Amino acid sequence: MEVWVMQKNILIVDDESITRQGIKKTLESWTNGNKEILVAPNAASAIDMFKSKKIHLLITDIDMPEMTGLEMLKEIKRIGQLPVVIIISAYSDFSYAQEAIELGVINYLLKPINKQKLIEVVEKALELEEKRKRVSMIEKVVDDRLIHIKEDEKLDGPIEKAIKYLDSNISNQINLKEVARHVHLNPSYFSVLFKEQTSMTFSEYVTRIRIQKAKNLLLTTNLTVSEIAEQVGYNTPKYFIKIFKEYENVTPNRYKVK
Repeated sequence: MEVWVMQKNILIVDDESITRQGIKKTLESWTNGNKEILVAPNAASAIDMFKSKKIHLLITDIDMPEMTGLEMLKEIKRIGQLPVVIIISAYSDFSYAQEAIELGVINYLLKPINKQKLIEVVEKALELEEKRKRVSMIEKVVDDRLIHIKEDEKLDGPIEKAIKYLDSNISNQINLKEVARHVHLNPSYFSVLFKEQTSMTFSEYVTRIRIQKAKNLLLTTNLTVSEIAEQVGYNTPKYFIKIFKEYENVTPNRYKVK
């Protein structure tokens, strides 16, 4: 399976060309081409970039003409992006600290900027961005109803065994009779017992674990929708897309980029 790794984009915003290009040169040397380093001479240009590209780390001057760094951060937040932010300034009196923290600022550098200090701060910022991404991904993928079932210590042995079997074989064509046979129960009785203990039908549970696995694959791999449909047990991409949209209110492709 090919794991999809998104390149990190770093945007530097400063109206002083020397500072802007100096930071860019330092970071390009440090990243050795592994990250895209972008620059903008003012807040308006930066906002335009945010509208067309995902920015993971923003390094911005706080004191710029026409629109300050904090005003820019409010606008960026309004359009739906929440990068990790490092603020740079020529002044040590940073009186907007609380407001800045609320807008995503995690560190503050004074001009002139020490190259080693810059790299240290950027490394920590990217580590934080990665942690935030992982938390966000977990929240996006996890089905609360499935978590509740798997944390339930009162499940009978056969139902617990059935759930483990389903989780291990979800990419296969699976049906109630097969699972009932696996746990040595009559299919009709198994169906009633399953719903009684999980508060959902057998078919709903199967669909939910397939959708959860599909969401994880959509966010972490470069697999096509057809390939994902096959890996989560659907015969045709068309039917997979239909079921996915019923549960998530968006198509798989739209889910991947939303």
